[in-house]
Amino acid sequence: MSTETQGADDLDERVMNFLRRNFPQIQMHGGSAAIQNLDRESGEVTIQLGGACSGCGISPMTIQAIKSRMVKEIPEINQVHAETGMGGDGGMGGGMSPSFPGETTDDESSDEGPQAPF
Repeated sequence: MSTETQGADDLDERVMNFLRRNFPQIQMHGGSAAIQNLDRESGEVTIQLGGACSGCGISPMTIQAIKSRMVKEIPEINQVHAETGMGGDGGMGGGMSPSFPGETTDDESSDEGPQAPF
């Protein structure tokens, strides 16, 4: 196996390990995550969230967390595209935020809204 091929396999493995390590809730709630495309030259990766993620109200938060964390944890990744199969916004229409009736935060003075469960 060439060093280039080994490095490519290693990057795939690190991206999958990132998803397994950081987002076990995806699997626990009947969702799935898979690499659709990984462009090593540009550092772009496309992740497809499936299963229960396709209709989940917090999938926009999951997508945002994946995008922000992956580029920090894996230096070779410069940009992350994540989709649920519902327009990439979790079926929320882009501008809407998920709501969680009755949910409060520990700091009542904070107006940041509910935290993602990961």
